Amino acid sequence: MKKYFYYSVFLALLLLSSCTKFLESNPQGVPTQEAFPTTAADALLSTNAAYATLRNWYYHSGGFPILDIMSDDAHKGSNPNDGLNTVGPYNNFSITPTQDGLDRWWSALYQGVKRANVVIEKVPEINMDEALATRYIAEARFLRGLYYFDLVRAWGGVPIVTSTTPPLEVSRSTKEEVYKLIEEDLLFAVLNLPAKGSYGGNNIGRASNGAAKALLAKVYLFKKDFINAEKYAVEVIQSGEYNLEPNFIDANGKNGQHGVESVFEVGAMENESALGNQYANTQGVRGTPNRGWGFNRPSLNLRYSFETEDPRLKGTIIDLGDVLDGITILGDGTTPDETYDDDGNLVEVECYNRKVWIPGTSTDTQFGHNRRLIRFADVLLMAAEALNENGKPGEALIHLNRVRERARNGNPDILPDIIETGKDALRDIILNERRHELALEGHRFWDLVRTGKAAQVLGPNGFISGKHELLPIPQNEIDISQGVLTQNPSW
Repeated sequence: MKKYFYYSVFLALLLLSSCTKFLESNPQGVPTQEAFPTTAADALLSTNAAYATLRNWYYHSGGFPILDIMSDDAHKGSNPNDGLNTVGPYNNFSITPTQDGLDRWWSALYQGVKRANVVIEKVPEINMDEALATRYIAEARFLRGLYYFDLVRAWGGVPIVTSTTPPLEVSRSTKEEVYKLIEEDLLFAVLNLPAKGSYGGNNIGRASNGAAKALLAKVYLFKKDFINAEKYAVEVIQSGEYNLEPNFIDANGKNGQHGVESVFEVGAMENESALGNQYANTQGVRGTPNRGWGFNRPSLNLRYSFETEDPRLKGTIIDLGDVLDGITILGDGTTPDETYDDDGNLVEVECYNRKVWIPGTSTDTQFGHNRRLIRFADVLLMAAEALNENGKPGEALIHLNRVRERARNGNPDILPDIIETGKDALRDIILNERRHELALEGHRFWDLVRTGKAAQVLGPNGFISGKHELLPIPQNEIDISQGVLTQNPSW
């Protein structure tokens, strides 16, 4: 997003943070929950603050890319001892209800919910342009739906909070009730958000009608409502607002920020502040060049799963010796180049996530990575999946092969079009294509869970069916609730 938008977000954070210190007396001239927002300018600031949660490091699964680490796509990464007891347990599903990061993720998501609720509840009372007020509310409802979608996927039924003054004790709602709220929010957003192309200037990056439809399609995939998943994914495709970047690397890279493939992304600036995004720094190349901490190391399983000569392999994995933007990747001297098990089998090599690379020589620039939460390739594959489940394999292949066509980058000798029309076989092919197109973007673990393949694929890593489909409710949240919150099964 543009600088003005960033600075207004930062100011909104400062304003809203004062509202949380409710045990202190309120200094004169400082906005309080009772007095903010009351003007059209306040409405903009409060809406921007609802977006600001997306740049909170904790929003990204507690700060670390645990969803990739729990999948077959990645290992903990970094050097062997860094985060061994805090991030390492996600490698083998030895996490506990007190595991590092879970409470931070939970709190960040509810922070986002609270900020969205401020807009949804307070903006209708402001004397301002009605159409603009409705758009702000729709943006907030999109964001609340997004935050609750993460909550329900991670923990199942969670407390529903739709007021800025909720009761002190809020028990868990059912998973179905949470999904009902998400659908209501996103359907409102679909009806009241403008198209992506209508935004410009300082408003680039705001939630759009297409983003709401794409997220709604994903919600319906998780609910196995393939009729509605097809409806909304196809509507996004037919809108003409989106396309694939010609270069696969640009789909997540700097050249494609807010580009034609971006459906919804987290805007960030290249500095270590509230306007930057530490998500990429957490995974950036460790050592030389010093671009980050090096977590989320691509697995050998992922590397060897790519089809022969698939260009997406090098668009996904940075190897030692690679030269990117004129910089040779030498890596971390404290990390083994290769790691072997007790039987002499190679189990890990030092490598990094290419999708978070931002040109530059310092960690500051790495903070400027715009994380794509939804991109058009994902929408095409969602449409393909839903169409196949709805008995329309011919239409599914059109969208699937469109993704493969971009991936082959003009080389007719690789990644041939898929012609399989059997439902079961095509389902597996589409899931495999999602793995290679969307690797290390936080999709794989939940794709395996929602398709019922997690136990088969991740069982050797420690995944237990009936337990690890959900994360444990953070123990501190259960303690604070004095037992009102109950733990997930088997935890």
